[in-house]
Amino acid sequence: MIGVIFGEKGTGKTKQILDMANKSLQQAKGNVIFIDSDNSYMYDLSTKARFINATEYGITTPKMMYGFLCGLAAGDFDLETIYIDGLLNIVHHSLDTLEELFSELRAFSDKHAISIIMSINGSIDTVPAFLR
Repeated sequence: MIGVIFGEKGTGKTKQILDMANKSLQQAKGNVIFIDSDNSYMYDLSTKARFINATEYGITTPKMMYGFLCGLAAGDFDLETIYIDGLLNIVHHSLDTLEELFSELRAFSDKHAISIIMSINGSIDTVPAFLR
């Protein structure tokens, strides 16, 4: 399953995804990973989750993000959920160019039974068709 929290900057997406991650940890049977573009919210996340600062691993493109997620899954057979806060801040591409990434993530999620929840900044008027 792939989930997207979408909205304009300042609408509470980060708080919502952090709350979702912390709440999911109460019932998680597997491991939970939270990926962000910096360490700002590291202390708002439960220590039961693995926090990853994407910039420390040089993730700057959609292909790099996909490869990184595949590596995480390959190294952790108990991985249950991946939360990604501010996807566009990590991959440095506009949303309308990410259709292939979303297609790959759907297939990845289905194949490995890993949920991927992302927050994305943007206006509802500019949501690409593949994301609706």
